[in-house]
Amino acid sequence: MTSPATPAAPLTVAAVQADSVPGDLAGNAVAAARLTGRAVSEGARVVVLPELFLPAYHPPTLAADPAGTDLVAAGDGTVDDARLDPLRAAARDGAAVVVVGAAVRHPDGRRTISALVVDCGGVAHAAYDKQQLWGDERALFQPGRRGATLLVEDWRFGLGICYDGCFPEHGRAAAADGAHGYLCPSGYLAGSTHRRDLYYAARALDNTMFVVFANAVDGVDPWRFNGGAAVYDPQGRPLARGADTGEDVLVAVLDPAVLADTRAAHSMLADRPADPGAARAALRG
Repeated sequence: MTSPATPAAPLTVAAVQADSVPGDLAGNAVAAARLTGRAVSEGARVVVLPELFLPAYHPPTLAADPAGTDLVAAGDGTVDDARLDPLRAAARDGAAVVVVGAAVRHPDGRRTISALVVDCGGVAHAAYDKQQLWGDERALFQPGRRGATLLVEDWRFGLGICYDGCFPEHGRAAAADGAHGYLCPSGYLAGSTHRRDLYYAARALDNTMFVVFANAVDGVDPWRFNGGAAVYDPQGRPLARGADTGEDVLVAVLDPAVLADTRAAHSMLADRPADPGAARAALRG
C-alpha cells in the first residue's frame, strides 16, 4: 500500500452536473468550456464533468455515428481535435485541469468510454478507459485495461467512470496507489438515486479519500439522468451536492488537514490485512 505524504495545501475542485446534446461534440465542448469557466471563477483548479459528456450519453447516437462522436487518440494518448479548442482554451486560460467523459478510438482500433484529461497547458489526453462496462455499453465499447492516477500539484487522484465506482476493489486500487481522492465522471439514470448517493460516499469512507462525483442531468426518457453531483469528504459526508434536476457546478475545497485527521482516526487502509481471506474457514450448520 503506497502511503504518499499528505498534500501541503488545500485544492479547490468542482463536480459538474449538466446535460449535453446527442452527437454534437463541438457544441458540447463549448458547453464544457463555459462550465469550466464558471468553476474557475469560483476558484476551482480541478473540474470534473459527466461520463460521455462530449458526445452525450445516448447509445442510439453513439451506435449510429461512431465517426462523429469519437475522438481519436494518438499513440502517446494525446487527442488533437479542433472541436476541443474551446475547452482547451478554457483549461489553459483558467490554469485548470479538466476531466470530461468522451468516446475514444485508440490506434489499435479499440473504442472506449474514457476520461479525457485536459491539462492546464490545454493538452488533451485520453487518460483512463472505463474498466467496468454497464449493460448495453458492452455492445459499443471495449473495457479499459488498467487503472490510472492523475497528479495535480502534490495531490493524487484515482480515475473511475460511473459503474467502476460500484466495485469496492476499484476505489481500493486507487487508494493502494496512494490516491488522496477519486474522480468519477458518471451517468446515472433517473430512478437510481439511492445507489447514486450510496456508492460514492461508500468509496470515500472505504478508503478515507475525497470523492468528486460528476453526473449527467435531465434529458429525455429513457436517457434521462438524475444529477446529484457531489464532493464527498474522506468520511463520505457531502461537502457539496446538487439537486436531482438542473445544471449546476458544485465547488468544494479539499483540505489536507481533514484527510490526515481522518486517516489517523480511521486507519482502515493501514490496518487492512495483506490477505483478508487467509483465515477464512467453512462451518457446517
